[in-house]
Amino acid sequence: MASTVLIVDDSLTVRMDLHEAFEEGGFRTVLCANGADALAAFEAEQFDVALFDVLLPDADGVELLRALRAHPGHAGVVALLLSSEAEVSDRLRGLRHGADDYVGKPYDAHAVVARSRELLRRGAEPPAQPSVLVIDDSLTFREELRHLLAGAGYEVLAAASGEEGLRVAAASPPSAIIVDGVLPGIDGATVIRRVRLDATLRNVPCLLLTAADDYATELQILDAGADAFVRKQESLAVVLAKLAAVLRKSTVTPLPPEGPFHGQVKVLLVDPDRGFLDHAADLLREEGYEPVAAPDADDALAMLAVQPAGCVVLAVDGQGDTTAGLELCTRIRSVPGLRDMPVIGLGAGDALLDCLAAGADDYVRRADGPNTLRAHIRAHIRRQQLHEQNRRIRDELVRRELEAAHERAARQVAEARAELVEELEWRNRELEAFSGSVSHDLRSPLQTIISFSELLLEEQTGGEPTDLALRIHRAAQRMNALIDALLQLASANRGQIQRAAVDLTALATDVVDELRQRDPDREVEVTVAPGMRASCDGELVRAVLINLVGNAWKFTGRTASPRIEIGCSPPAFYVRDNGAGFPAERADQLFRPFGRLHDSSDFPGTGIGLTTVQRIVDRHGGRVWAQSEPGRGATFSFTLPDA
Repeated sequence: MASTVLIVDDSLTVRMDLHEAFEEGGFRTVLCANGADALAAFEAEQFDVALFDVLLPDADGVELLRALRAHPGHAGVVALLLSSEAEVSDRLRGLRHGADDYVGKPYDAHAVVARSRELLRRGAEPPAQPSVLVIDDSLTFREELRHLLAGAGYEVLAAASGEEGLRVAAASPPSAIIVDGVLPGIDGATVIRRVRLDATLRNVPCLLLTAADDYATELQILDAGADAFVRKQESLAVVLAKLAAVLRKSTVTPLPPEGPFHGQVKVLLVDPDRGFLDHAADLLREEGYEPVAAPDADDALAMLAVQPAGCVVLAVDGQGDTTAGLELCTRIRSVPGLRDMPVIGLGAGDALLDCLAAGADDYVRRADGPNTLRAHIRAHIRRQQLHEQNRRIRDELVRRELEAAHERAARQVAEARAELVEELEWRNRELEAFSGSVSHDLRSPLQTIISFSELLLEEQTGGEPTDLALRIHRAAQRMNALIDALLQLASANRGQIQRAAVDLTALATDVVDELRQRDPDREVEVTVAPGMRASCDGELVRAVLINLVGNAWKFTGRTASPRIEIGCSPPAFYVRDNGAGFPAERADQLFRPFGRLHDSSDFPGTGIGLTTVQRIVDRHGGRVWAQSEPGRGATFSFTLPDA
């Protein structure tokens, strides 16, 4: 779908000139003669680009711009202001209030179209397919070639003249250029020469179309810098074949468009002599530059603060004060973002040494004329473009090298992680095998010891042998409990977490009931908070409650009125008792394997239960901690965050 441009200008000539240029460039236009029409268009039309004249009979172009930026439907529209380059204050005001660019009158309508297209494409994703710029004054031949190239998978840009083709190429550098040798205005060979002089385009492959069939013309074409030529009397299939050949050999480094050297280069002219300035500005427009005039140093610095320039020309002999221009040059060189910008001094006398000492790159005498100034500007801009391109290429190469280094590091990390995962899986398999061995090979003889010790206890009725048999039986039971705890710890470390909505209140009540059945002689006051729920693995969290509530049950064994509270204080769940407690500064030791703070003769246990609790809570992404004081009970808290 074609982009739409809103053109607001009270001059019918300007509106129609821009209308024709934008329509030729493939845009749809909406024309407004005043501010009221523009405000109505804000509500009735959708557009991609807006051009405002600064001076309108019933409105201010900058105020219209502010209204556009405040409108919810047009906040992202590309906006350009049109006005005389002498009105520096309007230019500054417009750029500071959200204009994407400022076009000084007199202007080149095709340059405005190219700049609009460039701003529309800025920030967009680069095209996935190669683009080809076709420059030919024959509409029939352009469309025939467009259809052929589009069918071959190319994006096609078109221009009817050499000047327009150079503007389109500057706005969106193509992958290749096909140009007719005979064109209105500059010919195809001149187009290619200018492309080769442009730092941004010099590596773009160029094919020249010619109707000549003699050897001398062929030499002239190649001497102009063309990569290949195609005679028009040949089949268009030859164009496709040669285009594919030059693109295969192309070494164009794709770089993002940026800086003051992309598109139409601006030249800032600081000189009170309007006559000399106007003559120089006309010559610069012929060269394809956009002159921007500033009457004094303050306006020049204000302009550079909001919009970069490709070159600055400043007078060092203005109004009898030879130091003002030199001071401006020194101030420009002191600004980090401007110190590399080419600066050319302009004067009536021989002030070359003073200019260079102040930081200027060159000096031109007024007596040498505007043509000499234009040549110096051209030389410095080309040199700066080359430096800028080389810098960007270096930055791009460094960026790619960093990306490659990151990719290598990522591969190494992935390989190391894969090795660790493989080793971990192997160790888990070994642990499972060991657990099975413990469960089978150790339990069998242990059960034999327990059974025979029980027989001895039943057959003997007193004396020392009965005491020995009792000690054997208790030791075997402790070992059996330790094996159970180790197996539980191993199971807590393997397998996937199977999350579901679990009723922790019901789970805790069930655990308490089991403890009461196991120890029916004890009277313990237990309260379980209602409505406790969590997304967790029910079997694993059951093991957490068995260990925590079991510990509370055990450590309240010597308390006169034992109490256990199982509750929730979001986001944590807790088990609180009024039992023996422990020193708070030693709480970390509880979660280590076999970490005990009480003698086993006072409170028997394996020292594995709390380690199991911590592993299970960790696997759920939560944490567990304890608070206590000796003789005042303990509180164990844990969290079970959602996955």
